[in-house]
Amino acid sequence: MYTMTPYRKFLLGLGLAGSLQLGACSTQTTTTDETMTAEQQGMAQAPSDVHSFAKPAEAVAHHLDLDIAVNFDQKVISGKASYQIENKAKGNEIIFDTRGLEIEQVYLGKEQTPTTFKLGDEKEFLGRPLIIAIQPETDYVTIQYRTTATADALQWLNPQQTAGKKHPFLFTQSQAILARTWIPIQDSPGIRITYSAKVQVPKELMAVMSAENPQQKNNTGSYTFEMRQAIPSYLMALSVGDMVFKPIGQQTGIYAEPATIDAAVYEFAEMDKMLVAAEKLYGKYRWDRYDLLVLPPSFPFGGMENPRLTFVTPTVLAKDRSLTSLIAHELAHSWSGNLVTNGTWDDFWLNEGFTVYFERRIMEEIYGKDYADMLNVLGYQDLQHTLEDLGPNSDDTRLKLDLEGRDPDEGLTDIAYEKGNFFLQNIERVVGRERFDQFLNKYFQTFAFQSTNTDLFLDFLRKELIQGDEKIAEQINIEGWVYTPGLPEDHAKPTSKRFAQVEESFKAWQSGKPANQLQTKDWSSHEWLHFIRMLPEQMSQQQLAELDKAFGFTNSGNSEVLAAWFIHTIRNNYTAADQALDNFLTNVGRRKFLVPIYKALAATPAGKKKAQEIYVRAKPNYHAVSTNTLDAMLK
Repeated sequence: MYTMTPYRKFLLGLGLAGSLQLGACSTQTTTTDETMTAEQQGMAQAPSDVHSFAKPAEAVAHHLDLDIAVNFDQKVISGKASYQIENKAKGNEIIFDTRGLEIEQVYLGKEQTPTTFKLGDEKEFLGRPLIIAIQPETDYVTIQYRTTATADALQWLNPQQTAGKKHPFLFTQSQAILARTWIPIQDSPGIRITYSAKVQVPKELMAVMSAENPQQKNNTGSYTFEMRQAIPSYLMALSVGDMVFKPIGQQTGIYAEPATIDAAVYEFAEMDKMLVAAEKLYGKYRWDRYDLLVLPPSFPFGGMENPRLTFVTPTVLAKDRSLTSLIAHELAHSWSGNLVTNGTWDDFWLNEGFTVYFERRIMEEIYGKDYADMLNVLGYQDLQHTLEDLGPNSDDTRLKLDLEGRDPDEGLTDIAYEKGNFFLQNIERVVGRERFDQFLNKYFQTFAFQSTNTDLFLDFLRKELIQGDEKIAEQINIEGWVYTPGLPEDHAKPTSKRFAQVEESFKAWQSGKPANQLQTKDWSSHEWLHFIRMLPEQMSQQQLAELDKAFGFTNSGNSEVLAAWFIHTIRNNYTAADQALDNFLTNVGRRKFLVPIYKALAATPAGKKKAQEIYVRAKPNYHAVSTNTLDAMLK
C-alpha cells in the first residue's frame, strides 16, 4: 500500500512533489557550476533537524564568505563569517548554531551596520543558538568571532605529533555536528551552502580546504579558496601544516607531509582507476578534482569525505596497497553523501550504507568478485559484533534512527554502514544488478546537490523500482530492513571462496599442523584478518608465540592486522606484545582501533589500570571524537 509520508505532504504544499518524478529531471538541467535553482533549494529543504537550532524555513544561509586567521601560539581561529541569506519569512531574526565560540560582533549588509544578537541557553551536545536581529530586507550577515579551547572540531598538533617533527599541524573534523565549534553556521546536513575563504597561516605552513586548493606553498601564508558546489556544513574542512603535493593523474593527487608523501603516492597509485570505475557505475564525477590529504596519526577516522579533498589516516599506508578499499569508500561518498546527503542524522544510513555498497562495487570492478566477497564477509562480521554489542532488539539497530536528545555520533555504527549495504544488496538480488544500477543512477541524478531522508528515498524506491509489484515489495522487505531491529531472518549471509581456503588452513592448524607449514603464500590483509578473527578467545602462551614467530603479527606494519591481533594478546596476557601495543596506542588515533582495544584492556582490573596509564600519555594525541568515547569508558 502506498502511503503519503509527512515529507511528501510538505513537498506537495510547496507544489514540488511532482518534480520528484524521474521524468522531470535530466543531466541537462544542471548548471555548469552546480549551483541550485530557487526551486531546487526549496525542494531540498529537509524537515526539522533536532540537532540544529536553525530554522531554515524562516531564514537560511546560501553562501559563506570566510575570512580567518590561524594562530598556533594561542590555538585560536579568529575572523569573520559572512553569509548571503534568504529571509524567507520576512521576519526579524536568523539563527545559527554555535558551540564554545566567542561572538564578538555581528553586522548587517555589505555596509557592515552593527546589529544586536544574543546567545540562547546551552544544550548538551548542541551548544547555543546565535540569534541575530535582522530586517525583512536583510540579505547579508557578518559574524565576527573566535574559537576557544572547547572547539572539538580542531586538533592542534605540536611538531612531535607529526611525521616531520619540525612544524605544528592543524586539522578539522566537522562531522557530525562539530562545524559549529569552529564556525558559527547553520549546522544541519539538510542545509547546503557554497563558500569562499581567505585563510592566513604562518608563512612556513600551507593551508588546504574542502574546496579548490593550491598545489604549492607560497611565501605569504595567505591562501584563498572557493567551493562553487553547495555542500552541507559537516563537509567544511581546513588543514594547516607543512605539506607538499604530488599528482597521481590529471584530476587526482596527494597532499602529505614531506616525510610521508612518497609512501602515500605509492600506496594510492590506483586512485585514477577507482575514479574511472566509479564513473562507469554511477555517472560523471561532479566535483572537478579528487585529491587526498594524508594526515598525522591522531586523525580519528579512516577517512573523511571532504569534497575535493578526502582526509585520510596514515594507518592505511601498509606498503602493499592492501587497505585501499578505504579510498574507494571515500571516493564513493562523492556521490552518496556529498552529492546526495542525509537530511538529518537519523537518516545516516543513506550516506554510509549506499557508500559501502558503492565501495564494494568499485573494488569488484577493479579486483574482481572474489576480492569484493572478502570485504562483504568482513563487513558482515563487523555487523554481527555491533548487533551483539547493541543488542539485536535495540532500536539503534534499525536503519531509520531516533537520535533526538543524543549526540548524533551515537549513530555512527556498523548498522548504518553494513546493514545499509546489505539492504541495498538485497534489493539488487531481487530486481537484478542491471535494473538496480539504472535505479541508482536515476536516484543520484534526481537528487544531486540536495539533501534527502529515509521517507523520501523509500517513496522514490516504491515509485521507480517496486512500481506496485507486491512480490518485489515483499522480497525487498522495507519494513524488515529499515524499521525493524536486527536483521531479517531470511537475509543472505555473504560467503567468500578465498576465505574458505583460509578456513582450511585454520582447521589444519587447529588439528596440529605447525603454523609455519600452513599455506599462506600471497594472502592479502583481508585473509590475514579473517584468520586472526577465527582464533579462539582462549589460547596458550605457546600457541600465541608459535603464531607470532611464524607470521610476525606483533611486528606487522599493517594496522588492521595489528589491531585484531592485540585483542588476542590482551585477552591472553601475551606480554611479548605489550611494547608494540603501547606504541600503537600512543601513536595511532583512529577511533575504529582504539575503542575495541581499550575495551578489551578494561575488561579486567589489571588491564584497566594498564589502559588508564597508557591513556594518560596517549590522550593528547587523540581527537575529541575519540576521547569523548574513551573518557566515558575509562572514567
